[in-house]
Amino acid sequence: MSTTDRPALGIALICLGVTAISVNDVLIKGLSGAYPLHQIVGIRSAIGLAITLVILQFEGGWARLKTSTPGLHLMRGLLVVSANMTFYAAVAVLPLAQATALFFVAPLFITLLSIPILRETVGPVRLFAVLAGFSGVALMQVPGSAVAADVPRVTYLLPVVAAFLYAMLQVLTRKLGATAPAAALAVYIQTTFLAVSMLFFLIAGSGRFADGFESDSLVFLLRAWVWPATGDITVFAGLGLASGLVGYCLSAAYRLANASIIAPFEYLGLPLAILWGWIFFAEWPVLPTWIGSAIIIGAGLTVFLRERAKARPVTPPRGRGRLR
Repeated sequence: MSTTDRPALGIALICLGVTAISVNDVLIKGLSGAYPLHQIVGIRSAIGLAITLVILQFEGGWARLKTSTPGLHLMRGLLVVSANMTFYAAVAVLPLAQATALFFVAPLFITLLSIPILRETVGPVRLFAVLAGFSGVALMQVPGSAVAADVPRVTYLLPVVAAFLYAMLQVLTRKLGATAPAAALAVYIQTTFLAVSMLFFLIAGSGRFADGFESDSLVFLLRAWVWPATGDITVFAGLGLASGLVGYCLSAAYRLANASIIAPFEYLGLPLAILWGWIFFAEWPVLPTWIGSAIIIGAGLTVFLRERAKARPVTPPRGRGRLR
């Protein structure tokens, strides 16, 4: 079996990567009450980058970072950073399972965006699945579907915006055809995260822009940097390790096996989000969240299976996931 056709290893890596994403989400939500998002992301990315650079040495060394498409990698990095910042601004105040389920509309956005950008033809089955998926999103927006009644309704749209930004990333990457080793892809993304975090620190690190905002999401984005408490240092270390695992595992998984085999295992993220939310934050999804989640995932799997039948992967075989 070739090194690029190893489905068992690919499945193991995608499951490890998705688990690391869910751990990452839990740790960021846990830290969100004391630290600004850009500080959390900056520290996480610095540790994750160090881990990824070590892995890079086993994939050919520094020469593997050379690319003929630097602009594409910059654009991909900025889209990933924007999607992450938007998603975690929601995670700070929303139930983890609900935010995760809402983000899973990304494959539906990918299907819609492929029409104008990739000039693909989308048949009635996939269009119906897209409409059904967005009805699941609407169901989770109605009054009574939220656990926290005091959260502004617009906050529930943040994971959907994150999903749209992520879908743009995938469609543009498919169109432009980026290729690079798994570790190199992760290095580019981690470097972009780190650079954007440092820019936030220079502009808003003092916390002067956080004054006057009542939104917990905006305060999370803009509050002042503080030195980590002793007990939180191990949490930041775990966050960096999770980031390093995500960055490598998701990119490597899609290089070792076909996307048609790998992609469905990403939905492992939702039961994990429900489990962690229940264990760590005493969150349990209300009925509209259960129903909306089932509709969204069912629609996403329908789109995926139709793409598979047409031998066109929903996303490029170079890696998916919110964090890489």
